[in-house]
Amino acid sequence: MSTLCTFLFSLLLFASQPVILPTAADGRWQLLQKSIGISSMHMQLLKNDRVVMYDRTDFGPSTLPLASGKCHNDPTNTAVQVDCTAHSVEYDVLSNKFRALTVQSNVWCSSGGVMPDGKLVQTGGFSDGELRVRVFSPCKSCDWHETPNGLAAKRWYATNHVLPDGRQIVVGGREQFNYEFVPKNIAADTFKLHFLSETNERGVENNLYPFVFLNVDGNLFIFANNRAILLDYVNNKVVKTYPKIPGGEPRSYPSTGSAVLLPLKNLTAATIQAEVLVCGGAPKGSFVQALQGKFVKALDTCARISITDPKPKWVLETMPLARVMGDMVLLPNGKVLVINGGRSGSAGWDLGRDPVLNPVLYMPDNEIESRFKILNPTNIPRMYHSTAVLLRDGRVLVGGSNPHAYYNFTGVLYPTELSLEAFYPGYLDAKFNNLRPTIVAPKSMSGIRYSKKLKIQVVITGEVTLNLLSVTMVSPAFNTHSFSMNQRLLVLGNDKVMASGKSTYKIEVMTPGSGNLAPAGFYLLFVVHQDIPSQGIWVHLK
Repeated sequence: MSTLCTFLFSLLLFASQPVILPTAADGRWQLLQKSIGISSMHMQLLKNDRVVMYDRTDFGPSTLPLASGKCHNDPTNTAVQVDCTAHSVEYDVLSNKFRALTVQSNVWCSSGGVMPDGKLVQTGGFSDGELRVRVFSPCKSCDWHETPNGLAAKRWYATNHVLPDGRQIVVGGREQFNYEFVPKNIAADTFKLHFLSETNERGVENNLYPFVFLNVDGNLFIFANNRAILLDYVNNKVVKTYPKIPGGEPRSYPSTGSAVLLPLKNLTAATIQAEVLVCGGAPKGSFVQALQGKFVKALDTCARISITDPKPKWVLETMPLARVMGDMVLLPNGKVLVINGGRSGSAGWDLGRDPVLNPVLYMPDNEIESRFKILNPTNIPRMYHSTAVLLRDGRVLVGGSNPHAYYNFTGVLYPTELSLEAFYPGYLDAKFNNLRPTIVAPKSMSGIRYSKKLKIQVVITGEVTLNLLSVTMVSPAFNTHSFSMNQRLLVLGNDKVMASGKSTYKIEVMTPGSGNLAPAGFYLLFVVHQDIPSQGIWVHLK
């Protein structure tokens, strides 16, 4: 074996015992892998408990070699024209191992989502990848399949969302003030969206990777820069214009904040409320000032709005820590984890400063002045190009961070990060084991239908408070650039709870009523008791 190959393989030795950092307050951290060979800029959990990750093909060679004979050939690549190293991996959550995947084009700053059949469809990228559609099937030996001209327009920094009819909408991207659909089985063209040109700041943009959420009425809430619209995408018509966030500061790339659709509740009610929370970002002008070496303090506010109200208004809240390039992850108990990012600067090459090592928990049902809680810190800065996704066991997988144009491990403030960590929210502490439900029925991968009664059987060894038992469903998200596309949590509640034996309980709930509430596909189903969630099971909503 050559010296180079020996070096590459030595970097990829799996850790036999993950390192757990000592903690004193809520939450703890676990180092899963010192290196997976690439920097996880994009991340998606699939139904087989494996996570697909990738970075970009023009970083230069990664530290993870491809199988013999597999190489990426791109004569326009400024880093290396023939690259025989991987820029995508599949991480097996259950075994804590990973394998190299092969991308044939540049996936940098792309977008994606999981289709109803469980396949990951990923769109766009840079250079030779900007018109590509790629498909990854969840199987042990599967690899990427690419369609060279699968898109009608070049998509770089766009956002995807899965729709009730099973398609994905692809919104925006650099110099693309329009949207389109994949696959191209109904509409093959692009559709103009003037809102994207109206929110574009010349020379800065501040409207890339727009925050897109499916509203309960079937329309799309689209946020860019500092304001939002409600779009009837079927008729290409804006049906509502929302006010600007108070203060008017930008929240979209490169002034990168993050956003979530808060948990949907009371799903059988005549009127269902939907709320959006936007947190962090960078003040106007931060990107330009960072280019000049001046790093402005990030925003320390969140803005919350009920998008279903007839006269919606933003309500500002103050975070305990300012944050730009943070990620927001919906936890199974309906709380929101705010994680990753920096305290100053902007998204972009080497433009962020002051890593925020502490995650923050947001509790949406608390009174406004008591919604935030600072959690235990990591010791690994996760700056530009970091990622975070929820796993089936309730942990949050964290990876990435590369604020450089290439892989750069020395002589920089924040080296390229190849490691993977897991954050354990406080509900995973062993002291809650007797309160934690264990789902014994239905079996994982069961199919469920809309508007049907669903019976769930759990075991809880400790004392049970029946009215504090609830069922939630979470759609796994495609995470990149501080936004989790398709992230959605539905609270199914507990229509009926019965004790059915020693430590055994049966819970009856009603499944979501339509694809507007929950597009068809694979979801993680949890039972939550006193804010302590079970391990999830996969269910297939059809």
